[in-house]
Amino acid sequence: MSRIPTPEEAYEIIKEYNKEPFHLEHARIVSKVMGVFARTYDPERTDFWRTVGMLHDIDFELWPEQHCVKANALLRELDMDEGLIHAVVSHGWGICSDVEPELYMEKVLFATDELTGLIGAAARMRPTGLEGMDAKSLNKKFKDKKFAAGCSRDVIRQGAEMMGVELNDLFTMTIQAMQE
Repeated sequence: MSRIPTPEEAYEIIKEYNKEPFHLEHARIVSKVMGVFARTYDPERTDFWRTVGMLHDIDFELWPEQHCVKANALLRELDMDEGLIHAVVSHGWGICSDVEPELYMEKVLFATDELTGLIGAAARMRPTGLEGMDAKSLNKKFKDKKFAAGCSRDVIRQGAEMMGVELNDLFTMTIQAMQE
């Protein structure tokens, strides 16, 4: 029988494959953001959303060139739920996976994964960090292609479109989720 670990169990699993503090922190941040979005869009499944966020980059540190492909295999070896596997693999759609996000939760993960990186980079440049950050100030960083160049603006835009929200609304929601 396939399983769905709790977010706490998922963190223990992610630590088996990721040792870099940056990757562990990214997993915690995305899990937290997913949980905040779940409270609005799917409150009965908040832990599931958080678990998916925690496990989304399970393979990235050890197998960056096989990202999402290796995750599929790893999660199957760990006897994870098919829905969880689909959600994790779909966050790389069009980049390193041909599995398209279908559920709203998967679209949120697709959109916010890159965005949390951009917000985190912007927060590190501010003396107050996330405190007082808003969509307007983030939009300035978003438009500067040299700032956090590794964060794909196209993926963030495409994610907002898939979610059916304006880019600035996605910025606001994700900033607020990270501030919690």
